[in-house]
Amino acid sequence: MKVAVMNGIGQMGYTEREIPQPADNEVLVKLEYVGICGSDMHYYETGRIGDYVVEPPFVLGHEPGGTVVEVGKNVKHLKVGDRVALEPGKTCGHCEYCREGKYNLCKDVVFFATPPVDGVFQEYVAHEADLCFKLPENVDTMEGALIEPLAVGFHAANQGGAHAGQTAVVFGSGCIGLVSMMALKAEGVSKVYVVDIMQKRLEKALELGATGVINSKEADVLKEIERITEGRGVDLVIETAGMEITTRQAIHITRKGATIVLVGYSKSGEMTLPLSLALDKELTFKTVFRYRHIYPMAIEAVASGKVNLKGIVTNVFYFNDIQNAMDSSVNDKANIVKSVVKF
Repeated sequence: MKVAVMNGIGQMGYTEREIPQPADNEVLVKLEYVGICGSDMHYYETGRIGDYVVEPPFVLGHEPGGTVVEVGKNVKHLKVGDRVALEPGKTCGHCEYCREGKYNLCKDVVFFATPPVDGVFQEYVAHEADLCFKLPENVDTMEGALIEPLAVGFHAANQGGAHAGQTAVVFGSGCIGLVSMMALKAEGVSKVYVVDIMQKRLEKALELGATGVINSKEADVLKEIERITEGRGVDLVIETAGMEITTRQAIHITRKGATIVLVGYSKSGEMTLPLSLALDKELTFKTVFRYRHIYPMAIEAVASGKVNLKGIVTNVFYFNDIQNAMDSSVNDKANIVKSVVKF
């Protein structure tokens, strides 16, 4: 099979590898779409994220959707021809976090495209069948690939206790900001406003159902939220930009007793925040690391029409054009909200 590999910072190429053989509890999936994630771009640009360092040749990509072409002998719930979304992280199943049901915190997780584990910019992958979720007839494999980022959005909404009657703000209108906004709406949040500095992304947020948007280059976010909420403040904030300024703004625009969910990673990993104000408001801070127990919920939300997942896709690149796909996604962030690779 053909495999796209990262040969160095900013350098993509191809190699040939054997098609993997599925184990007894695995299925072999012919990949049809793989999303390009922000982490893929970060590895491509810098060669590392924190302690995870790329050792070329390395395979990127962890947002896969495809069709089952072979089934291990112990697999009963899937058959050849089933279209599936693949959850990319295989956990140990027996540590304290796995036993508590918080398997996303497992220390021994094997996660696609997290060094040294190769990703799925390749034509076939063998994966644990329990991590391959069958798609309904009205959900295609492009949407299947995008269930992965949508799962992050739903986990953020769940961490924030999202429910009807709330007013929420999402900072950042990239892919994760948009899926967070759509997850909030799907869970019944009454009003969801999105804040960003990129107008085209804000227009995409409106197209996908945001109640309103604020371009923080042009408007004072604190004054706008005060006006919109008539001085009350918002019930819930999901911060996906990973910026100190937006996290500070989140603390200012929330009402007393509100919840702030931190999703975006800051470049430095450190921030200076007005914690005295947060204490005075008795705010609750939640954080997000990937997701857990979300795929069935996310697939149902797409199947029922509550989430327009295809709507976040602005660019489709062919697998044979992987260098251009990565370069364009990295260099044209003002216009490209979400790229997918088509096989």
